[in-house]
Amino acid sequence: MFRSSLSLMLFSLVLASAASAQEQSPPDIIKTSAGDLVITFIGHGSLLFTFGGTTIYADPYSKLADYAKLPKADVILISHEHRDHLDPAAIEKVRTEQTTIVLTEAGAGQVRGGMIMKNGDVKAIKGMTIEAVPAYNIVSKRENGQPYHPKGVGNGYIITFGGKRIYVAGDTENVPEMKSLKNIEIAFLPMNLPYTMTPEMVADAAKMFKPRVLYPYHTGETDVAKLSALIKDQKDIEIRIRRMQ
Repeated sequence: MFRSSLSLMLFSLVLASAASAQEQSPPDIIKTSAGDLVITFIGHGSLLFTFGGTTIYADPYSKLADYAKLPKADVILISHEHRDHLDPAAIEKVRTEQTTIVLTEAGAGQVRGGMIMKNGDVKAIKGMTIEAVPAYNIVSKRENGQPYHPKGVGNGYIITFGGKRIYVAGDTENVPEMKSLKNIEIAFLPMNLPYTMTPEMVADAAKMFKPRVLYPYHTGETDVAKLSALIKDQKDIEIRIRRMQ
């Protein structure tokens, strides 16, 4: 009971501290075999997970919230080096000397004391299993022909909380490696052009590995309702729409 009350106080603090004027979605609580996982939707590609007294941020970004007022991090996961995902100012406001910062080789020079994970790496961190998986573009490219997110540079992450595998995809398209993902309880898949996926790509990705719950995130101006129509025949996949522009 005390832990649940503490979690609710934490979420109220997170939502009240958001810098954006838009209304924030309330947290979701996911039951696991080791207690509640609470997911707070900060916005864009930024998420906050609270589990068993451990606080995990994914891609904190100063534009979205006043991180100086938010809880300190036990773990920070950085998907790639772009500033809306790797924001040194936001990281410094939530880190402590005990915080584990996981990031890519391309972003390591921007943050002191980070732990590099490459595609395919699996590590035990603060009692959780964290896997780094590929995140890259195939179709969308810059004017010079280079992908916005080249293969082998960025990470998606799979975090196991109490036996439930949560996939935070980072900036990616529906890449072939998704076919090998297994037993994904919850997936956060990005959906905004030209940097990540169209609704059609997200639908294709979801059909590859069939998460039980799908959150489109980092959505920009994309019509998220279109995704629901595209996978309406996938009865085993629940789509949850939250404010994650």
